[in-house]
Amino acid sequence: MKRRAVLRRSFWVWIGHVGVFSTSPSHAQVAVGELVSDEEADVRSTISLPEFVLTDTRVALDEPASAFGGPVSSLRFEPRVDLQTRNFGEAQGDVTVRGGIFEGTAVQLGGMSVFDPQTGHYATELPVPVAMLAVPEVLTGADHAYRGFNATVGTIDFGWSPITSGGRISAGVGSGGLRRGAAYAGHVFAAAAGSDSRWAIDGEYAYSRADGTIADGDHEFERFAARLERTTASTRMQLFAGYQSKFFGWPNLYTPFGVAETEALQTTLVALAHSFRRGTLDVESGTYFRRNKDDYEFDRYRPGLFNPYEHETRVTGAFVDVGFPVAKWRAALRAEGAVDSIDSTSLTAGRFSSRSTWRMAGAVSRDWARGADDRLEVRLGGAFDDTNREPGAFSPIVEAAWSRDAGSSDASLRVYVQASRASRVPGYTALASAPTSGLFRGNAELGRERSANLETGVQVRSARWSLHAAVFRRDDDPLVDWTFSAAAPNARSAREVAVETVGFEFAFARTWEHVRVVAGYTWLNKDADYFGAAVDASFYALNFARHRATLAVTANLGRGFELRSDHEWRVQEPNLLRTVGGESAVLGAVGIYWIPPTARAWEFSVVIDNLWESDFQELPAVPAPGRQTTFGVAWRW
Repeated sequence: MKRRAVLRRSFWVWIGHVGVFSTSPSHAQVAVGELVSDEEADVRSTISLPEFVLTDTRVALDEPASAFGGPVSSLRFEPRVDLQTRNFGEAQGDVTVRGGIFEGTAVQLGGMSVFDPQTGHYATELPVPVAMLAVPEVLTGADHAYRGFNATVGTIDFGWSPITSGGRISAGVGSGGLRRGAAYAGHVFAAAAGSDSRWAIDGEYAYSRADGTIADGDHEFERFAARLERTTASTRMQLFAGYQSKFFGWPNLYTPFGVAETEALQTTLVALAHSFRRGTLDVESGTYFRRNKDDYEFDRYRPGLFNPYEHETRVTGAFVDVGFPVAKWRAALRAEGAVDSIDSTSLTAGRFSSRSTWRMAGAVSRDWARGADDRLEVRLGGAFDDTNREPGAFSPIVEAAWSRDAGSSDASLRVYVQASRASRVPGYTALASAPTSGLFRGNAELGRERSANLETGVQVRSARWSLHAAVFRRDDDPLVDWTFSAAAPNARSAREVAVETVGFEFAFARTWEHVRVVAGYTWLNKDADYFGAAVDASFYALNFARHRATLAVTANLGRGFELRSDHEWRVQEPNLLRTVGGESAVLGAVGIYWIPPTARAWEFSVVIDNLWESDFQELPAVPAPGRQTTFGVAWRW
């Protein structure tokens, strides 16, 4: 039988370095490479789940000016993600998608959901170096409904990058007394004679500290991480361990009362991932343990004021995702669960301090050829979410699409329509904060949140350009929001709200010989009903950009110089808590990088963040950072 090599590594390699948007196989199918027959390859290409994923970096600057990089660094100017920051994103950044709030987004590592049961503010507290991560997938709609865990709007999946031999040592100094450094190294061991098994290791140490760009905006971060990897022609295993400590301060970090607040976080993560393929069977699985310690001070100059806010959460989670053919259909089954607990000095008003959360999801998909290049696709499925504390909920998944392969033309086209639903349960900050006293006021009776999404969209991809456009309507009923009332001006309260969101999103990428451009635009409109509660302002659900446009430009200037620039323009929904900066802003960052042609192991850089010195408050009442200028040097081998 004639055989051919089909490269099934990670999705960004599969499509190449030119395309940005793609319809790809399910996540479990892109982890390892193997030789498959023509017949097997044809079956997989015909009945794979029609996910829409992003396959190359969508930002120009993936390393921040303010500290060492982390998972959120690649999301700052992401076209489909609004990262709302305090101090800077690597200090505290809320990941929101399509106008959702910080707790509506699931965060995954290699397909495995890693969440914080206390609050979504800490969802991206992951001690994982950028060098170990691939470009993240942004999943919404039906893809999120199948893959997401305890989240209502979207999923950000940071895939593991393969280990290669080599390393990088970097250092930087900058305004605000910034000093930072990092050392990363990886090594691939030669396979034994007659074996296709390959072992590899990598690790990193990073440190950063600064006085900050405004008063009381200092930070000190430290991170240790290591990874062990084993791959064969059909399997991939990775064992990761990391630890990160962070201290940072900021005026009005969480409250609008004009005090200098601080946060001290210590995060430990151990994760094991394994994937394999046997013929047309694809299996991906993983398990992890995460511990997060948090010490929050309302006023750094009066420690312990009101109450000590000290918390420790522990989560153990696991998942398995299986894909296999059934007649002419492709079936996908996913099971995921987590057990959590919290010890807290202040979150003591809830009904419980531990919880088990799990979900089962399944989908079948098939496509039919309609001529030489046309295909019709159908995906049907659903998910059931449940806990040992609240009733469960079923969420349907339906998608239909028409696609045309590139064929003799220069571009492929896909038009789709889909309907789906997702749900989540609130975290301990909302459930266990005292209902009538304190800075943060909760409600132990808050129940499961539900979100229904209906959308239609188009995806086009050619060799040098690609685009994605979608129109959607999402109904969150109920959603747990944090609100402000003039009747209780010294607190924010967790309340249920019904929100109807209508939106349009557009993303376009184009590559020329020396220039690459990625542009995005999102329009949102919301109607909210707080069920008669006295609400004068919303900290999150109604803190959104009606108009948001992003532009990323990477240009090769010659003689080893490269320009990287990210910009964002936004018009925000009015909010009486936003005291400075107005409702519109232009945000930007630019970097000049130089790799000497005669010494290509070296890299020198100058990066300026908040280029236009905007004072726009991304979160209402939270001051914007000042301009940050950083000079860096790196050596690679």
